[in-house]
Formats: sequence, structure tokens, C-alpha cells
Amino acid sequence: MTEQSKSVSPLDRVLPFQVDGLDVRGRMVHLNETVTRIIQRHNYPDAVNRLLAEAIALTALLGSSLKFEGKFILQVQSKGAVNMMVVDFNAPDAVRAYVRFDEEALQGLIAAGKTRPEELLGEGHLVMTIDQGQYMNRYQGVVVLDGKSLEEAAHSYFMQSEQLPTRVRLAVTEMVSRQEDSAPKSEWIAGGLLVQYLPQSSADIPHRDLHPGDHPDPEMQKTYHADEVDVWRECEALVNTIDDHELTDPEVPAETLLYRLFHENGPRVFEAMPIVDRCTCSRERIGDMFKTFDPDEVKEMVVDGKIEVTCEFCSTRYEFDPAEVAKTEAD
Repeated sequence: MTEQSKSVSPLDRVLPFQVDGLDVRGRMVHLNETVTRIIQRHNYPDAVNRLLAEAIALTALLGSSLKFEGKFILQVQSKGAVNMMVVDFNAPDAVRAYVRFDEEALQGLIAAGKTRPEELLGEGHLVMTIDQGQYMNRYQGVVVLDGKSLEEAAHSYFMQSEQLPTRVRLAVTEMVSRQEDSAPKSEWIAGGLLVQYLPQSSADIPHRDLHPGDHPDPEMQKTYHADEVDVWRECEALVNTIDDHELTDPEVPAETLLYRLFHENGPRVFEAMPIVDRCTCSRERIGDMFKTFDPDEVKEMVVDGKIEVTCEFCSTRYEFDPAEVAKTEAD
């Protein structure tokens, strides 16, 4: 079953796989320390933590497919209680994230028991950007959020951007351990699965064609859909049997779950890719940022004789002397 060449921790990694008998390829992700550190750093309400953990798992699934030193950015802008969410994946292995939300609107939803991702997000847009560097064009896909979950938004993204039959599953759980004479310890686990129908011949990939109307040729009257392909229909049925706890159980490695699902169809796994929590901010980068502001704007940033900047991703605080910033501008 395995084609791995290295030993990688069963958590905080993405595992690529292929199922030859069903003509599908995909990736599984398990994240523990990565999402726990991000969540603990920000101290958001649990409902927001779960949404953010899902978004991090989805971003890791998508960003880990990059074959170059680039960046995959998942961004949500909405009218909901959670009105901004950004998750950056810097290839090959680093992720960072933050959320902005309306506290009053969020507490109202929590009081009403409306804490599902689609309820927190409401109407808006999910933007997925592939940044290949300053000398290459960006690719951007936009999905309308009109009550969609992140799973459903991902399905829409693949149908409109790649037109490939795709199934995504996401799950999050919080584990709380208690020991004598110590405070409860909270850990988060996010899990996800992405599978795509990728037959060797592109002619076998079903597309959702427009109906030909009253064309006299019976063959032209046919429209083809992904769910009409037997192997893809079998794959979807298998994926639909997965329970959330299977995606987040630390005692169920990705290899075990893949074997449970696809053992009759020849699953193969490849080298796992570690995922880490790492921010790209630095004092030098923020210093360069000041060059984009005019002197009057910089003066407005001065409070009590200094300029403070806090990274929204990692919450690191940087302090600058106004004279130092003025020198940076002159440079």
C-alpha cells in the first residue's frame, strides 16, 4: 500500500494517495499541534476556533498541491458574524491564519445555537489565490457564499475552476484532558480528505454540458454528469461513509482510514508532507511596509513617542522609534 520513503509523524501532515481501481487521487490531512498553537495564540471563542480549524485543514489540503515555492491564500469576506478570515499556506509546509468577527453578532448566533460554519459566515465570498511570486501572474478563484459550508464552497471551486469531480470532507474536534492539581489542557485536531476523479484519459472526465435543446440527433440529447460514472459514484459512496470522528481520531492514522475505505481497489500512499505553524512576518518586512506610507500617515501612527505594530497572524508585537521609521523612508 505504501510508497513512503520517510517516517513522518501521523499528525500535522498531509498524505497524498492514489486509488488505481477507481481512477482517483487525493490527499488526507491531520493537524494537531499546528491548529492548537494558532488557536491558543488568538484566544477566539470556540465556535470561531472550529471554523478556523476547518479552514486551515482545507487550506493545507489545497496548498500542499503546489509544485513550486509559492503561496496559496484562502480568504473569506462576508456579511456574517465572521466577516474576515485569512489562511496563508507558504509552500512547501508553513501555514498561518487569523479571523475577524463582530462580537455582538457572534454572541447572538451562539445564544441561538447557530454555530455551524455556514451560519457564522452568512453571505459573502470565498477567494482562493495562488501566488507564484512577483514575476508570475496570480491565479484567483471566487466562490459565492450563500449559506455554503466550506466543504460545499470547495466543491463549487473545483467545478468552476478545474471542472474535475471532487469530494471534500472536513472535521474538527477539541480534546480536553484533566490531571490532578493542574488546569484542564485543551488540544484541537482538524482532519480532512480530498479526492478527485482523474482517469488516465481526459476524455473520460465527465463535464456538466449544457442541454442541446431540441437537436434531432438522439446522441446529442444526452448530457453527462460525474455521478453517472460508476467508479466515481462508488468513490463518493465510500467517502460518504466516513464519520467525523474517524477524520480526527489520533488513534486512526490516515493510512488506516484509507485502507478501510479503499482496500478493495488498490490504494497507494506516497511520501507524507509535514505541516507547521510558521509566520512570515519580521521586523525587516514591517520596516519595508513603512515605505508605502507618506510622512503624514506615519506621524499619525505615533502613540506616546513610538510606533507599535502587531502581526494579525502570529500576534507578535513590533515597536519602532519614529526616527528609525523616518530613516527607513529616506532609504
